[in-house]
Amino acid sequence: MSTNSPEDLLVEGTLGAWRRRDGDGLPVPPAEWADLTDAGRVRAYEAQLRSRAWERALDDDGLSSTVHAVLARIR
Repeated sequence: MSTNSPEDLLVEGTLGAWRRRDGDGLPVPPAEWADLTDAGRVRAYEAQLRSRAWERALDDDGLSSTVHAVLARIR
């Protein structure tokens, strides 16, 4: 049985590098971000830092998913 709180699930929803774009092509924060408390946003930020570090460690070129997403947009 999962012990994730509703806020844990919101934090998890912010971890991906993919972002929806608005009409001008600018990235939009995940919808979960708006529902987080201030403490939840700090937790999400810290979880994103850990996630990107793991991604870099697993990538042959040492790049995170965020870097891959940016490179895909400019190539």
